[in-house]
Amino acid sequence: MKPTLVRWLDKNLGSPLCFILTAYRRLKELSGKGPDLKSACQKILFIKLTEQGSTVLAYRAFKRAADLVGKDNLFIMVFDENRPILDILDIVPSSNIIAVASSNPVSFLISTLKAISRIRREKIDACVDMEFFSRASAILGYVSGAIRRVGLHAFHDEGPYRGGLFTHKLIYDPHIHTELFFLSLVEALGHSPTGTDAPLIFKMPDREGQLPGFYPTDEEKDSLTEKMERLSGARRGRPLVVLNPNIGDIIPIRKWPEENFIKLGNMILKEFKEAVIVVTGTAKEKERASLVASSIPGAVSLAGETSLRELLVLFCIADILVTNDSGPAHFAALTPVKTIVLFGPETPALYSPAGDNSEIVYANLVCSPCINVYNYKRSPCDNAVCVKNITPEAVFDKVKSILKKSI
Repeated sequence: MKPTLVRWLDKNLGSPLCFILTAYRRLKELSGKGPDLKSACQKILFIKLTEQGSTVLAYRAFKRAADLVGKDNLFIMVFDENRPILDILDIVPSSNIIAVASSNPVSFLISTLKAISRIRREKIDACVDMEFFSRASAILGYVSGAIRRVGLHAFHDEGPYRGGLFTHKLIYDPHIHTELFFLSLVEALGHSPTGTDAPLIFKMPDREGQLPGFYPTDEEKDSLTEKMERLSGARRGRPLVVLNPNIGDIIPIRKWPEENFIKLGNMILKEFKEAVIVVTGTAKEKERASLVASSIPGAVSLAGETSLRELLVLFCIADILVTNDSGPAHFAALTPVKTIVLFGPETPALYSPAGDNSEIVYANLVCSPCINVYNYKRSPCDNAVCVKNITPEAVFDKVKSILKKSI
């Protein structure tokens, strides 16, 4: 489904459903049928439907929950197109990943009903909503049957209306990194709800543990190298530089102009004559990625030609990745590749990749960041001045500094 349709459905159908379910919940509580929250939770469901990149940021939260109830008692509900990163992270059994179709409203409805039926059969007693003020995820959490439900609540004007469907209500804090926010959702399960419309309060959890490393086999590395050679005749050389103009269609304003990627690629080849340039992207962006690659001598486009696992293999054999603020920036954190991430309408203070291998380029304009959970991540700007203010020369200086240390 197109993001605009998803937002429309979430607002126009989600709001009245949240109101009706909230009224139903209040009536149940008035009749003395409220849940008993004194026992420890045994099974936890995470609702993390969108954005594979931020799923990497949720890894430590998943790990913390696994420490609480065991890996086999964790379940994650996700759109089917965003499942691959969960298979790679291997944080829950494959059978515990509950995928929901998202191609159109009909398939979404049918697969959602099947998912709810499966969840209720599992008798899951805790649900953690990892979506930022999505009404659909709040509704799914409520109808899951979980007696403990953790999520963001709009106490005043800090987000869209989602009713009163959570037992553990958190206030959104726009000053903490998203990784910490996800951790706080799990931490909330260890605290008793207030029973009022006041937010749950506790000490901020620590970031503990490391991201899992991704380690491809030698056969996987050789296979990917052969694929590059077959597609373009690209030679085996060094340095290997990956350019990722991909941003997906959720927030297209994050896109650094393609002509800048082209100019950057040619600047790299001028300084590092033996360099091999690889352009990546999704199948939908195959045509645009091919145009970028064709404007850089010897570059190869792998857009639409790799699985997510193969993309991570590419990052493992590459020297550097230059990417828009998008999923690949976070996937790269699982690999050794040095990464330069271009931020514009969103802030690295909340969404910088985990790990120590990334460098941020951010124009830091007075209007940026202009998208956030308060405005449903819709910008009033259609010109993307923030990313256009990042020059190829500025990015090349960072690329050159990294490459001279690695080769």
